[in-house]
Amino acid sequence: MNMEEILDALEDMLEEAWSIPLSGNKCVIDAEKVKQYLQDIRLNLPGEIKQAKLIVNDRSDIIQQAEKQAEATLRKAEERARAMIAQEEIVKQAQEKAKEIITQAQTMAKELKKAANEFSDNALKQSEEALSMALKNVHETRQELNAAMKKGSFVEQPANDAVKQ
Repeated sequence: MNMEEILDALEDMLEEAWSIPLSGNKCVIDAEKVKQYLQDIRLNLPGEIKQAKLIVNDRSDIIQQAEKQAEATLRKAEERARAMIAQEEIVKQAQEKAKEIITQAQTMAKELKKAANEFSDNALKQSEEALSMALKNVHETRQELNAAMKKGSFVEQPANDAVKQ
């Protein structure tokens, strides 16, 4: 029997015991049965105490394990937070570098565009000057030709001679 059953049996014995008249709630019980129950209590008491100690120890172990798990989880969370912060810093640095590269590329593109425009303008200016000179020469030659034709000094040469010159 376990402790609870023994205590229930003792309680039943007291309830079923004969009461002694005019004794003020005194009763007659079987002394041998009471001694037997007390001996059973003494035998079960160490087992019950051991079980209680095991429960207390298990509780302590469970609490220690929970604390260790909580600490491990906290360490992992802190490490992950540090990693995320480091990653965020890397992303920030990469974004800053990208902005710097874009700014440099835009500046270089503006400079190249300006240089290309200046080169094109200069080439067109030189072409315009060359064409103006050529047009001026054509105009002067034409005027000379017209003047020569008016004076009559223009002599026609045969087509073969003109090609040879």
